[in-house]
Amino acid sequence: MWQGGKTDPDIREVQVQVGDVVLGGSLGIPDGAEGLVIFAHGSGSSRFSPRNRAVARALRAQGLATLLFDLLSEEEEVEDAGTGELRFDIPFLARRLAAVTEWAERQPALAPLRMGYFGSSTGAAAALVAAALHPDLIHAVVSRGGRPDLAGPVLPRVQAPTLLLVGGQDVGVLELNEESLARMEGLKGIQIIPGATHLFEEPGALEQVARQAAAWFLRFLGGVGAEARA
Repeated sequence: MWQGGKTDPDIREVQVQVGDVVLGGSLGIPDGAEGLVIFAHGSGSSRFSPRNRAVARALRAQGLATLLFDLLSEEEEVEDAGTGELRFDIPFLARRLAAVTEWAERQPALAPLRMGYFGSSTGAAAALVAAALHPDLIHAVVSRGGRPDLAGPVLPRVQAPTLLLVGGQDVGVLELNEESLARMEGLKGIQIIPGATHLFEEPGALEQVARQAAAWFLRFLGGVGAEARA
């Protein structure tokens, strides 16, 4: 279901039916899109996260379509605000992400595009689990300040090429990312953003994230010869 854009002029608001709930989404498809990046935000956030929207704009400028969506319905958001339980239920969030991926595959404008995930914080764990659920659909994963350790035993099963982006000053999370990287068996990499903390609020930090993410996604999602790289 298409609706008028709210925040960015180059996106359209969509509604994704997942079981009995409706999730809001923000979809942007640049001309000649070379791939689709589906965002999974972190705990307590939403599709209106200013950091993820900034990264999404940068990806669209590089010719990648983007889909940001709410992992929880409005009713679930109210429930989670009081309990904080759903935002850390990684299997539940991964199933939601997988369902949205299946929705995207059914959309005529998106079906031809190779898909990848961009996950932040706990959303990165959900992205890795969902990527393991759909190795045929997900061809790249990028984590920003993520918690891949929360994907636990699923890590060795992730086939999609995965890039972990971590702030150099985000010491605890950096250690968890390095440990998680060692457990992964597919094509993988880690890039440390010097001087950045967990939210990448330092000048130029988020721009570095966007550049690294765009390069990774274009390598595995877009351009001539993408099938040969799979």
